[in-house]
Amino acid sequence: MRPALVPGCAGVLRFKGSLVKCQACQVEEATVHLTKILGGKKKSEHYCQSCAQKQESLKQQDANINAILQSVLKQNIGPATQELAQLTCPTCGIKYMEFKAAGRCGCPNDYQVFREPLMPLLERIHRGNRHVGKVPPHALKHAASQSELRELRQQLRNAVEQEAFEDAARLRDLIRQKEHADEPG
Repeated sequence: MRPALVPGCAGVLRFKGSLVKCQACQVEEATVHLTKILGGKKKSEHYCQSCAQKQESLKQQDANINAILQSVLKQNIGPATQELAQLTCPTCGIKYMEFKAAGRCGCPNDYQVFREPLMPLLERIHRGNRHVGKVPPHALKHAASQSELRELRQQLRNAVEQEAFEDAARLRDLIRQKEHADEPG
């Protein structure tokens, strides 16, 4: 007889149409399902909550998922991760792991405190570590012409300083021509 999961009820076992009964009392529905591997063979045990507690199969500290995960993680993480786990913002008190779980910083200072671990994350998400913003397509053309005018004005200043008045007059006329071309109308 193989158990099957009940459709729509995650984790509920059935044997040929009926719910699994507790192996100890044979009365209550089994809610604790243990799988033990002894000598390379798998053995499943099914208990109701009260029988499991009586047999001490289910101890509160063993069932604490946070304690289990923390002990497993401590064995498998490096010193760098432990260092990050201790990282705390002095302004708002949020820890790096809390930030990582929530996905939000607690205050603007967090960006400086968590800078080292945040940089690879920001580069992965935004494909860069510097905000460049968005520019409307028509503004790109305008920005290019404004940049060109700035360059021409700088050349005009240099020509006047060097007393190259013919070049200065040519640059002045060119600047006026470009300014009039950029005007709407």
